Amino acid sequence: MNWIPLSIVCVYVILLYLLTWLTRRLSMGGMIAYLLAGRSLPFWVIAPLLTGLAIGGASTIGVAERAYSVGISAGWYNAAWAAGALLVGLFAAHRYRQLEITTLPELFEKHYNVSGRVIGAVGQILLQLIITSLQYVAGGAILSSLLPDIFTFQMGMLVTAIVFVGITLIGGFWAAGLTNIINVILIYAGVALGAVMAVTKVGGFGKIVSRLPVEHPGFDIGAIGWGLVIAWFVVMCTTVFSVQSIVQISFGARDSGSARKGFLLGAVLIFPVGFISAIIGVAAAILHPDIIATEALPRTVLSLSPVVAGIILAGLWAADVSTASALLVGSATLVVGDLIKRFVAPDLSEKRERVVSRVSVLVLSVFTYAMAVSISGILKTLLIGLTLTTAYTLITLMTLFWPRLCRRGHATWTLIMSMVALAAWLIFPQIKTVFQGWNLPHPIFFCWFVCVATFAVVLIFDRRKIPAGN
Repeated sequence: MNWIPLSIVCVYVILLYLLTWLTRRLSMGGMIAYLLAGRSLPFWVIAPLLTGLAIGGASTIGVAERAYSVGISAGWYNAAWAAGALLVGLFAAHRYRQLEITTLPELFEKHYNVSGRVIGAVGQILLQLIITSLQYVAGGAILSSLLPDIFTFQMGMLVTAIVFVGITLIGGFWAAGLTNIINVILIYAGVALGAVMAVTKVGGFGKIVSRLPVEHPGFDIGAIGWGLVIAWFVVMCTTVFSVQSIVQISFGARDSGSARKGFLLGAVLIFPVGFISAIIGVAAAILHPDIIATEALPRTVLSLSPVVAGIILAGLWAADVSTASALLVGSATLVVGDLIKRFVAPDLSEKRERVVSRVSVLVLSVFTYAMAVSISGILKTLLIGLTLTTAYTLITLMTLFWPRLCRRGHATWTLIMSMVALAAWLIFPQIKTVFQGWNLPHPIFFCWFVCVATFAVVLIFDRRKIPAGN
């Protein structure tokens, strides 16, 4: 019966491309029109764009995998994402829109120096390429796990790439936003239907508690460990303020009010998905007690009816495609805005800007696909790599809210020292041992310590104040 879920996925892909083709004229113009949607995104597009970016394979399959062993507490991962989106919506989204910039490294040059922009752009591009590569891997895993007779892992990666790269090439940021409306609907339909069907197969919530093994934490919300939960919140609340693909959503908003409302609504949409996915993982611990944890969600889906399995499959794959499209646009914006237009061809016409933007999307997609094929352990690399956002967040927030404390050397030195701190964490196990002894097991805490210390030292020795105002 594989043709039924496959047909549902095919209909989903056709719908995405149809919507992209019908709205492609919205992205006609130069770099701003193509990569920032002409700065005209309403809040009802911003919210699903942010939600689709946040909810990927880690937020669905990854959460179910953890919940198979640690119960409902695995859902805190998405709660951390929602908390970060809430903070940006309350305090920063409207300020980002008022800046009238295209990238955070552009802000660094405007207030600090050229080296701050270059280092900032290179670090952001590297981080986003790694995150984008993960989406190919997740897409391949979803298709090959749920339709093993049709897709190999490599074929699943290739099909995933063709879908989200094609959408981005045709429609740019507008396409990413509008297609994410469909993606978010499918994501919710998929995980909610999966949770309901899985719980029904067990016999209801009451049966889950009675049928779980004695050692399984079930619905204990703290079972995963509050130290790890706090680390998730610190990482995500740091990340959302400074990863290009996230803040770019604010840059592309119609106005500051739309940016704020879009992020606040996005936070509401992001929050429940992790706990719903965790329910599937908990039910899988009863329905399939002898599998490896990574198979918790796929094995549960495969045991359902073909129609239900097809909807869930489309929803899970939509989570991956929605994340990848926004990431690819963000990476291309960094390349075009911070490197090509700044140092290579500053006087491009609108037509050539659009061509260069599309070429950048295509080249980056090929490069990230090659990374996904050749790099192993990319998820672990991603979680560690997010630590680098510490310096970006510190510099950005200080520039926006406390510019009188900022000095010309802050961007360059804080960015460099955050990279040195992460390298030290990986090379010298003694540092990790010390922070683990303080129940601070993630490198984000060490990087925050180093970045704040660096900021204080530069403040003391560098007397060159940055320009006032935005």
